[in-house]
Amino acid sequence: MKKNIVLLPGDGIGPEVVSATQRVLDAVAARFGHEFVYQEFLIGGCSIDAYGTALTDETLSACLKSDAVLLGAVGGPKWDDPTAKVRPEQGLLGLRKGLQTFANLRPVKPHVDLVDASPLRPERLEGVDLIVVRELTGGIYFGKPSERRQLNGETQAVDTMIYTESEISRVTRLAFELARGRRKKVTSVDKANVLESSRLWRQTVVEVSKDYPDIELEHVLVDAATMFLIQRPASFDVMVTSNMFGDILTDEASVLTGSMGNLPSASLGVGGPGLYEPIHGSAPDIAGKGIANPIGTILSAALMLRYSLEMESEALAVEKAVDVVLSEGFRTRDLAKSGETALNTSDMTSSIVERI
Repeated sequence: MKKNIVLLPGDGIGPEVVSATQRVLDAVAARFGHEFVYQEFLIGGCSIDAYGTALTDETLSACLKSDAVLLGAVGGPKWDDPTAKVRPEQGLLGLRKGLQTFANLRPVKPHVDLVDASPLRPERLEGVDLIVVRELTGGIYFGKPSERRQLNGETQAVDTMIYTESEISRVTRLAFELARGRRKKVTSVDKANVLESSRLWRQTVVEVSKDYPDIELEHVLVDAATMFLIQRPASFDVMVTSNMFGDILTDEASVLTGSMGNLPSASLGVGGPGLYEPIHGSAPDIAGKGIANPIGTILSAALMLRYSLEMESEALAVEKAVDVVLSEGFRTRDLAKSGETALNTSDMTSSIVERI
């Protein structure tokens, strides 16, 4: 089977982890008899340096024509000025909007042999297997107006949290469908005691839930959700929430696994290619040193195989290879305990490739 994949390595450690993941995908292709055709483009800071924009029309066009998109990371100190008119994050937001990937899926399941890497007590991690469904193309990151202006002689800044019923409904339905294949529980996270947008969110979620009588629904305020993720993370199955809340909660949830470097994500829409990326940033402090953890990107590729390329057996093969490598004690620097040998990016990737 031939599939076209666009690679967007981006900035910082992005090129290193995407290159590592390409090796894994090549191993999958060889084992299962597929042909993966790659096209590589710039995004983020490196695209700003080359073209003056974080996402070119050519890049977006290629992504739209592909079967799937694999992204590394964007950003870094060189482009850190939040007042700049052109910023790396605009490339990522523009890509999500252009691909119409309205739902971001972030699974969180601590590996049994990495319990000691988490700051939580081991008993808190027993049975943790959750997935956060984050609405991705609405909310405060895209709302207008978003600007600075002068009012009564001083500078005022405004951002707008805006949602429509249809935006909330479609991401909620996806969450309920996922729950049907899991433990049949959906937790909707909002701030309905304060925000009008959250009150619409909760009302819409309740309406959607009527079509899923077999699924348990609970509502949790976002501030309580941040606490419960630490106190009782195993109580969650599928969490669905807005763009900004999901951004914050998933970074917090990554701590459960011991390292943000382990966690993948999938951004899905309707009909078009999916976007797959690790949830970690560009980690400029270790960029170019060859020590980045590639697992989050490799597991993102597994999600790509599952959701966009419809290759379930291949996805399972990648996930099993990662599981075996970790069970056998292989660690990158972010996971290694004092006295343990840490593998570099290339060697960890080789260990995974050998087990596919």
